[in-house]
Amino acid sequence: MAFASRLQFFVRTDGKTLVFRANSSDTVRSVHERIHLITKIPVVEQRLIYRGKQLQCDKSLAECSIQNDACLHLVGRMRSTGHSKAWRIIDDMISLVRRLCEGETVPYALKTIRTKISEYLSMTPKDDDDAATGHLQLFMSFSVPAALVMLYMSPIRDNKEHAEESIRHFLESCITELPKSLRSRCAPIVLEFCNLLRRIASDDPLYLSCRSSFGSMMKVIKVRWVSKHTESVKRAISIKEIFPFVKELADKLSKDLELSLHTIASLGTWSDVHDFKMFLRPLRTVMSGYKGFKHPISLPMENEHRHVLLCKEEVELLYQVFEDVLKKMGECLFRMEQWLSANVSGEIDIACPAWPQYLTILKELNGISKLYLGSEEEFWTILSMRKRALCMLVVRYAKRSADHKWLLERKDIMDFESRRHLVMMMFPEVKRDFQEQHEMLIDRSQLLSESFDYIANAKAESLHGGILMEFKNEEATGPGVLREWFVLVCQAIFNQQNPLFVACPNDRRRFYPNPASTVEPLHLKYFNFSGRMIGLALMHKVQVGIVLDRVFFLQLGGYSISLEDIRDADPDMYNNCKWILERDPEYIDSDALGLTFVREVEELGLRRVVELCDGGKGMVVNSKNRNDYVDLLIKHKFVTSISQQVSRFAQGFGDMLSDLRLQKFFFQSLELEDIDQMLHGSGNDISVEDWKAHTEYNGYKSNDSQIDWFWKIVRKMSPQQKKNILFFWTSVKYLPVEGFRGLASRLYIYKSMEDISHLPSSHTCFYRLCFPPYPSMTIMEQRLSIIAQEHVGCSFGTY
Repeated sequence: MAFASRLQFFVRTDGKTLVFRANSSDTVRSVHERIHLITKIPVVEQRLIYRGKQLQCDKSLAECSIQNDACLHLVGRMRSTGHSKAWRIIDDMISLVRRLCEGETVPYALKTIRTKISEYLSMTPKDDDDAATGHLQLFMSFSVPAALVMLYMSPIRDNKEHAEESIRHFLESCITELPKSLRSRCAPIVLEFCNLLRRIASDDPLYLSCRSSFGSMMKVIKVRWVSKHTESVKRAISIKEIFPFVKELADKLSKDLELSLHTIASLGTWSDVHDFKMFLRPLRTVMSGYKGFKHPISLPMENEHRHVLLCKEEVELLYQVFEDVLKKMGECLFRMEQWLSANVSGEIDIACPAWPQYLTILKELNGISKLYLGSEEEFWTILSMRKRALCMLVVRYAKRSADHKWLLERKDIMDFESRRHLVMMMFPEVKRDFQEQHEMLIDRSQLLSESFDYIANAKAESLHGGILMEFKNEEATGPGVLREWFVLVCQAIFNQQNPLFVACPNDRRRFYPNPASTVEPLHLKYFNFSGRMIGLALMHKVQVGIVLDRVFFLQLGGYSISLEDIRDADPDMYNNCKWILERDPEYIDSDALGLTFVREVEELGLRRVVELCDGGKGMVVNSKNRNDYVDLLIKHKFVTSISQQVSRFAQGFGDMLSDLRLQKFFFQSLELEDIDQMLHGSGNDISVEDWKAHTEYNGYKSNDSQIDWFWKIVRKMSPQQKKNILFFWTSVKYLPVEGFRGLASRLYIYKSMEDISHLPSSHTCFYRLCFPPYPSMTIMEQRLSIIAQEHVGCSFGTY
């Protein structure tokens, strides 16, 4: 059986030119009917003339010897239209294309077509949706895409170039000439270009450009489960029309991933990853929101709604795409870990261009996994097996501009460094531009109160630009002074002489809000200030030697508090509650404890009894309700009594994030140990070997006597003296958990030209320690012992 060939031909009438595509087996009557839809001329009034003969309605186009690029003439009356000027512009364009297809040389053809396209789009009605739709509809009704693609397929070189430039000009003009509200009307037109060009070759550069343009429109167009297949530019796009692009891109992606398994050479631009993402998201959104089947989808699909069955093939093929690409990604991550183990890290960024795209691919796979039963567990199982590679990808390639919530929702598969990297991007990027910094001049004797005035009363946005800090009557300024200020203020806030926070009995570094903070009239404002200070310290990556207790940390993340969570905050309550829960039921029911649902609290030196629930005074604790009693007791002390304090602290902390709504998610994304390390820093003694390995010299050489003496003296110092020396040198009181490699810069020892009677000096902003060439180790040790005293190290650095 012979297959009907596909034809493209022109129909000319009353100075107008139409372009049609049809099968050679189609009848002449079908062409008449399509002409009627466009021109409104009744079929009975139409006559089609070709080569001087009228075509018979019952004949096929093949029987009438209609060839590609043929020009038929229509005899009939063209009806009036509300877009007469647009008709003339398009007709002129089509006529010009026809002349070019027939081999005629037309001066300034490309310029004319581009001008017509710009003129046509620019005159689109902007304030009348129906009028705009009718105007843009002409582009489809006249089959302009088919005409331009016909020109693109021309064997004449100039014709092909004219067509390519014209189509690209249309794609650009859709953005430059139309408001955002109307760009979606161009989507069916661009889709038509894609469908026509794909028949030429799926790797044709013009097709790829049209496909990318159509993908970028996914943000603004309506996508439906099923859609009427009309030529209307106002129609929604169906998943059947989107899926071929997803499948095509997934196949290309799978091949590229396969290639990246065997080579670390360049694999190209990987622009297909972006297009894959753009087409996949509306498809996934429609599927996840469709109510025609149960979610997650169980395969194979059976006994579904008829609309579901219309897209059954696409639903099942998307699952195959997921399985194929996930398998390839698992293999790629395994190969990454092999390369990392082989110490290729020094060449990673240059040698492996595919790696920065892996997170984007994984994110899209995560989205698909939520659609299908069992797929989400399969996805996270593979990532947990490749944890090392995933964490490396996060630290190296995760950028602020991307959304990484999907990763933080499963924080257990990442390590501290990768979790920290992701949450730090929730803060604004600290700017070094002095004009955008929040300036402060603080009197050391009024450290807390003046810092409160500057920070608490500032607009949150003004603190996002950075801080320029200076102490009164001191020359020093810059990052070193700022680090010192952070440490001093945070330690003042949490000082137990202030009523804001309570230190945990078993770990005096840990704090939670004091229920009796009301003795300070401005306590809620101070909690807001405290939240801002902790947020700023994290944003500026300054370790301040403070950590939050678990009950405080959990509430900031919106979690409930259990008995085990209060172990450090109140050991006595923890032991008492545990004892109550572990006693024999008979003993508890004997009322030997004499407990009711109340709690005794002390406020301003006065003790009062608070009911834990309505009627709590008359409710005796027994074996059946003791769990409720313990829960209510914990809730009252660690939730109810400090809810306002926690809320204000959280608000202040959220002010420092790029988006206030991320406040709870910030703490949900971390483990308590993570925030400990970020706020407190390393709890280990300073390693002199690590210190020495990260120090460089200017004026001295590493084998000079003064350098040898310096490290011998430092090694003999107590842990506190080492900290004081480091603080004097850098204004870093607490090292990051990574040690010296976690600092913003290497350290430097400079030879100064001062007299040997002078003490060492420092430039804390630049991590520089300066001292003259002391003539003996004894003299150097005397000088260093002075600056190793804590009261000196706190303020002796110059700048």
